[in-house]
Amino acid sequence: MSEQEHRVEHDSMGDVRLPSWAKWRAQTQRAVENFPISGQRLERAQIAALARIKAAAARVNAELGVLEPEMADAVEKAALAVAEGEYDEHFPVDVFQTGSGTSSNMNANEVIATVAQERLGRPVHPNDHVNASQSSNDVFPTSIHTAAAGLVVHELVPALRHLTDALGRKAEEFASVVKAGRTHLMDATPVTLGQEFGGYAAQVAYGVERLEAALPRLAELPLGGTAVGTGVNTPAGFAQRVIAELAHDTGLPLTEARNHFEAQGARDALVETSGVLRTIAAGLIKIANDLRLMNSGPRAGLAEVRLPELQPGSSIMPGKVNPVIPEAVCQVGAQVIGNDAAIAYGGTAGTFELNVMMPMMARNLLESLRLLTSVSRVLADKCVDGIEADAERGREYAASSTAIVTPLTRYIGYEEAAKVAKRALAERRTIREVVLDAGYVDRGDLTLEQLDAALDTLAMTRPSES
Repeated sequence: MSEQEHRVEHDSMGDVRLPSWAKWRAQTQRAVENFPISGQRLERAQIAALARIKAAAARVNAELGVLEPEMADAVEKAALAVAEGEYDEHFPVDVFQTGSGTSSNMNANEVIATVAQERLGRPVHPNDHVNASQSSNDVFPTSIHTAAAGLVVHELVPALRHLTDALGRKAEEFASVVKAGRTHLMDATPVTLGQEFGGYAAQVAYGVERLEAALPRLAELPLGGTAVGTGVNTPAGFAQRVIAELAHDTGLPLTEARNHFEAQGARDALVETSGVLRTIAAGLIKIANDLRLMNSGPRAGLAEVRLPELQPGSSIMPGKVNPVIPEAVCQVGAQVIGNDAAIAYGGTAGTFELNVMMPMMARNLLESLRLLTSVSRVLADKCVDGIEADAERGREYAASSTAIVTPLTRYIGYEEAAKVAKRALAERRTIREVVLDAGYVDRGDLTLEQLDAALDTLAMTRPSES
């Protein structure tokens, strides 16, 4: 950098040169130089959460006499501008950094201090003013929990409910579309396509239940513990007031940690929440794979349903159309499961009073939340809503399945029914034809009416009604 392109800032370790246009200061610049690793920065949601914490802290510090009102007002307004995304380009620190997130906390402190100073017209210190009554060790994890809770409540849960509704509508539409069941990918007794889609809707709905069950612990904030959980340098009432402000500002059920030593030494709530996301991802992969298989064809596959045709599928095979949305869902699921593995390992890094893998855990958790939110809506809108059933093909598969011999066991027994199934398969005949040819009706084992009722494939899907 030339003399015109840089300025010199000072911190406790000495002078640092940094770009003249940068809102950040010395400690951020040191982090930029120390961690040229991935090119990935903090998630936008976490930057916003950090800034909202700083804004609320400034208000409360003024109320408690820690900051004079004019200073607090300047810090609050600067922090809110950061929260709204006006200074995102001034958050250059790599996500793979010091494990406490101190570099990113100082990045926020320095940018907010610079913006506040420009507005106030006198010095604003990143530590003494913006970080007053706080520590990176309680603020940074608080920002993770706040950001994650916000994405759960305001983004992912609504997206999953949207997908549940889409699947539920298809369950109703396909309620009478009978098809062959398949266990172990082999012929089984019939089900309806509506029953399958009802199962998918329940899977997604249970994901919402799991998220809501984990939310109270995710929404517990370590703010107020400062360096090691004892609350050193924090005035009485600070944490409670700031958290109340945050809860009001965000509409989230945020609470102060019941035990500050657990809240700083461990990140179990993040591990728990990620585990729920992994479960949701596994469910979405199952649903996506079922859709891919049912859509396989159009001539040499199952072709029980038709997914919306969205784009050409091959650069060499004309006319080929692939199930691109389910494939995208499966890839998102794989990423979320991978993120969870890293988060689980990160959860083991809470040595004594502080976890030191927090930036990585934050990055992975917030990415998983974003990905699942987006892909759930894409799956609903671009795939599920447009699915059509081939009812005739479904009936043919159900009727041709040797597993429909199952209801006959009450009349001729398991072993005789097995003989019927094997003979039907070997001779390429229907179960009904073999039963009649073998003389079960003539011998009086069952009547023709009982045979036809037992082989009613739709009735098999609702045995309690027959």
